[in-house]
Amino acid sequence: MSDDRIQPPAITPEVEADLAVVRRGCDELLVEAEFARKLARSRSTGKPLRVKLGLDPTAPDIHLGHTVVLTKLRQLQDLGHTVIFLIGDFTSMIGDPSGRNATRPPLTREQIAENAKTYYAQASLVLDPQRTEIRYNSEWSDALGARGLIQLASRYTVARMLERDDFTKRYRAGVPIAVHEFLYPLMQGYDSVALESDLELGGTDQKFNLLVGRELQKEYGQEPQCVLTMPLLVGLDGVEKMSKSKGNYIGISEAPDAMFGKLMSISDTLMWRYFELLSMRPMAEIDRLRAETEAGRNPRDVKVMLAQEIVARYHGQPAAAAALAAFESRFRDGALPEDMPQVSLAGAPLGILKVLREAGLCASASEAQRNVEQGGVRVDGNRIEDKGLALQAGTYVIQVGKRKFARVSIA
Repeated sequence: MSDDRIQPPAITPEVEADLAVVRRGCDELLVEAEFARKLARSRSTGKPLRVKLGLDPTAPDIHLGHTVVLTKLRQLQDLGHTVIFLIGDFTSMIGDPSGRNATRPPLTREQIAENAKTYYAQASLVLDPQRTEIRYNSEWSDALGARGLIQLASRYTVARMLERDDFTKRYRAGVPIAVHEFLYPLMQGYDSVALESDLELGGTDQKFNLLVGRELQKEYGQEPQCVLTMPLLVGLDGVEKMSKSKGNYIGISEAPDAMFGKLMSISDTLMWRYFELLSMRPMAEIDRLRAETEAGRNPRDVKVMLAQEIVARYHGQPAAAAALAAFESRFRDGALPEDMPQVSLAGAPLGILKVLREAGLCASASEAQRNVEQGGVRVDGNRIEDKGLALQAGTYVIQVGKRKFARVSIA
């Protein structure tokens, strides 16, 4: 046992400052006292901590939801620690069952290889490539073989697996759980053993899997990793978490105009969550902007600030300025009226045709449908072509033709 385990290094003000950076914006830090000791030991020895994030390349694009944890990784890099960006090429073949009520189809090796090509390049827009270790979990998982996998499986019980919420619900509901699904958290946990991880990051839906890593490290005689969960970013629909499979995401490699437009489409309520989790602005500034909006400032102006910041991060300031100019040009035929009607509607989500009628922008359903079909309806500057569009809770500027406007709040 090392000396620092017998008499841990002191928790100095510098360590407390590091801990504050790590805690900022997180959902949980388990176990915080253990992690404070790890930070103190790192400070006293000069040896960086090993910080792990695993991502399965289930689709070729990283989206803004992923960047919540990537931003935290960058903060840890800036504190001097080693970041391990782990591509789950082996675990992708199993399929992560987290949060699902049915078996997830596994990917082929060919699909995984194709998707993984762009992953690290995109993550490097957030991380410092010079201080990032990129690994693939097939390095050690393939080498386990059948014998090794059986030995690994003997270190965790079915009862413990069934403590996981989604497994429990499926078991009670009689929904099938394939045996290979139990292997996913087991193999993810083994990644921590192979990498000798000090801290693993993930979304709140990954908490069970991350804790499996702690337990397996104990089984293998290692000091258990700590676990940092970050909040899940809600997608464009304002309901489900941002997900490539749900189609409600903003990819960080999307064109600047598309990224800007999607960010402008989120509800005024959701905007503040995006500020909190994605913006680099100090929380004091975000709180001030929120107070100004509640006092009457147009939330659209504040949303423009968010959209410009995010687009500039991934495409540069000139591209962000051009995206704003393109967005504003959609209103060039006439500036938004300062005295546009304010309408409040209930029952979200509401179909666009119903919103147009109840907001007084169209006299009938047929008129509303005709305007949509003719391209005469815009929501937050975006032309609407789908007459079946449903608007989620939020506030929108809705325009019909060149002169009819309303600011519609849907609850």
